[in-house]
Formats: sequence, C-alpha cells, structure tokens
Amino acid sequence: MIVVDLPDETATAALAARISALAQPADIIALKGDLGAGKTTFARAFIRARGNPEEEVPSPTFTLLQVYECDPAPIWHFDLYRLLSPEETWELGIEDAFSDGISLIEWPERLGLLLPERRLESPWRLAIGQTLGKPRSIRAQGGNRG
Repeated sequence: MIVVDLPDETATAALAARISALAQPADIIALKGDLGAGKTTFARAFIRARGNPEEEVPSPTFTLLQVYECDPAPIWHFDLYRLLSPEETWELGIEDAFSDGISLIEWPERLGLLLPERRLESPWRLAIGQTLGKPRSIRAQGGNRG
C-alpha cells in the first residue's frame, strides 16, 4: 500500500490536480473517509484543475450531485452521505456518469453493489483520513482499470 501524507489543503489540492490531469471519461474515483476528512476539498481541487480555477464548487451534500462541463468529459461529483438507498442514484443518472463522465463519488460505500467493480483502484480509490492532531493521508491500494 502507498501512503501519501497531505499536511494541508495545498498538498491535497496539488495531488488532486495531478490526478485530474490523468483522468479519462468513464473513470470512477471513489473518495472514502470520515466527515471532515478532506473528500470535498480533494473534489473541489480536482474539478478546478480540470476546468476553471475560479469555478465555484459547492459541496453537493444536499443536492447529492453537481455536474461540471469540462473537456473531454463532464465531471459528475456525487456526495452520497444522505442517500437513503443505492437505487436512488438511478434517478440522478449515475449510469450516464459511469459511461460518459468522470465520476467523483464521496461516500461510495453507500452505493453497495451498484459501485462498479470496474473502477480505478490505484491511486484513484482514495481513503482520506485524519486523526486528532495528525495530518491527512491518502492510502492507495493496488488495482487496475480492468
């Protein structure tokens, strides 16, 4: 397992920008972590790096989804914390996100079996964590696109 320490938001944003530059249509990036761990900070930096650096990127906590038109594919930013059942994501158009867009998914475990097995695992499936008094870190586990 690879561990990257992220001592502050600047480090988180830099890593998000590097990953954003590599993302392709149909990539699924699962952001896991506790409340306040930095998932939205990562997503915001990813979206701004891919599109307009001045873009307002609100957390989709209450709307569950924000879509950003970028080239070569839209970025679908899901925050599934308030999801009542995985099936609700069909109404959000998650199948379109998975086939045509780049998906950033906060709280991906809420998708259950709907989270595709074909997703980027390394370094894209991120576990962002923070403990009292310690900096955030990202743990990337092996995997592939296939």
